[in-house]
Amino acid sequence: MEDVEIVDVDDDGVPQVKKAPLENQDLSFLNQAVGDVLAQYGWYLLVVTVLVYLLIQHLSKKRASRGNNSSPSPETQDPVSVVRRQEGLEAARRRMQEECDAKAALFREKQKQLEEEKRRQKIEMWDSMQEGKSYKGNAKLPQTEEASSSTTVLKSKTDKKSLRGSGYNPLTGDGGGSCSWRPGRRGPSSGG
Repeated sequence: MEDVEIVDVDDDGVPQVKKAPLENQDLSFLNQAVGDVLAQYGWYLLVVTVLVYLLIQHLSKKRASRGNNSSPSPETQDPVSVVRRQEGLEAARRRMQEECDAKAALFREKQKQLEEEKRRQKIEMWDSMQEGKSYKGNAKLPQTEEASSSTTVLKSKTDKKSLRGSGYNPLTGDGGGSCSWRPGRRGPSSGG
């Protein structure tokens, strides 16, 4: 519809123009603008909307879990129970520290014993070298004395059974098997 103009004339003869009120206002320009924005940025708007929704959900869960797990405020806690809990923690720390100190003392003692043993072995090796003896044999002497004092009896070499016959020679190829040794040919090598 077209706008209708009504012209009235006053008593003085001045024309007054009145416009008819808009009854059915057309919103097609708004529809067109929203359609253009959605066509250009629709996917971006969708992704941003989903991310904002997920962020709100995450924050609400975090706030709810923080509210449930939080300890009561200091005003609502009993001072006697707080002092008792702190004393218990301090006693547990002291016990753990004492255990750690005891373990460290044992470790230091073992290290001193090992160093003393190494020093003694070096002195024994030096003495045996001065006498012209083998220093390796003397260093292991205390260990072999302990082994000889045990009740196990070692077999002598004569009691052992040999794995092959006494006439076995691996170079002759008589031992069987798929591999055998053959001497190389004499004379100049043939090159190609």
